[in-house]
Amino acid sequence: MRNNRGLLGRRSFLIGLGAGVTGLAVAVGAHQLQARQKKATSKPEPTDTPVQVRDNFQVTGDAPLKERAAAKGLFFGAASGFGQLSKDEAFATEFARESAVLVAESDMKWKNLRPDPETFNFKRLDWLYDFTQRQKMLFRGHPLIWHKSMPEWFEETVTEKNAEAVLTEHIQRVAGYYAGKVHSWDVVNEAIMPSQGRQDGLRKTPWLKFLGADYIDLAFRVAAETDPKALLVYNENRLDYDTPEMEQRRTGLLKLLERLKSKGTPVQVLGVQGHLFPGELPFKPEVLRKFLAEVAAMGLKIMITEMDATDRNLPGDVVQRDNMVATAYEDYLSAALDEPAVMGVMTWGLSDRYTWIAGFRPRDDGEPVRPLPLDKDLNRKRAWQAIARAFDSAPSRIPPS
Repeated sequence: MRNNRGLLGRRSFLIGLGAGVTGLAVAVGAHQLQARQKKATSKPEPTDTPVQVRDNFQVTGDAPLKERAAAKGLFFGAASGFGQLSKDEAFATEFARESAVLVAESDMKWKNLRPDPETFNFKRLDWLYDFTQRQKMLFRGHPLIWHKSMPEWFEETVTEKNAEAVLTEHIQRVAGYYAGKVHSWDVVNEAIMPSQGRQDGLRKTPWLKFLGADYIDLAFRVAAETDPKALLVYNENRLDYDTPEMEQRRTGLLKLLERLKSKGTPVQVLGVQGHLFPGELPFKPEVLRKFLAEVAAMGLKIMITEMDATDRNLPGDVVQRDNMVATAYEDYLSAALDEPAVMGVMTWGLSDRYTWIAGFRPRDDGEPVRPLPLDKDLNRKRAWQAIARAFDSAPSRIPPS
């Protein structure tokens, strides 16, 4: 493989701003790095202040989220799929209006991409890529390596003897097919689970079983060699709240990132999924700020990659529920966007018309869930306003001219 420094150098034009969304370069000065390092080593001030639910999310103007983000040197995007965008013209129109980045929500997962060990079906992904080109959007790959959404043949076919070849071939075929066309890859997704008791905090997956802990390093090196222009992301969930479990996960992830950096693994970005649970878990902005600062002090950029809000246990009254969801969005993003290393935000879906939460975390009262910026009729909700306000208030990444 070529020298990783060279690969990273060819990616440098993507790092620091929304990877070309605004076409501007962001210079992070030494004083900013020192500030991040100081934040990373300082302890957050404890607070027991309950979340104050707001009911006023007024915004100025009608600009879509992608324009509000770009105005600050950030990007906004969302996840969607072939079935949604190809068959629902109204949704596709709103998606293109609001989003600068399209994340392949499920069409790139192994079970949907590889019906058998020898076949890669890129038809749906090709349609999505063509959609981004027509709409002047960026295309984001998700995920190359994950332990879920695997085809039946995987368990029957992959062994300790061939696992490295299978992993390598998959990344080479998929990342190679779209090399130079993808903004960023989630190279490895959700690889930590400290509660399972391993000293290194890694999740017990088939990849870990067959290849050991170095499978993560292997995946990033193959991806770097195969698509030297894309940003390479490690993506993880349940990092957001002030609970013992999530503190353990934050600690485990920081240790993993430190190990990867010490090995020269070409990981460049941490994807923080940002699945929110308003009214259920304690959110403390200072805890999130401290964690993000620690990540940034390692020299990594950060993306909020899969944001949504579970409203399963919130009140049935729609106005009250929407206020609680919007408050959670704004509080979270106001803290996250304070960190200069954060490049952009992507929601996991754009409209309540299409959300995984409807199937996996439905409401007990049978009422439709409302986790995303647009409602089922594609109207902007208070969640949209909350995201807009967070972008409008965010510190700019664009250097003064």
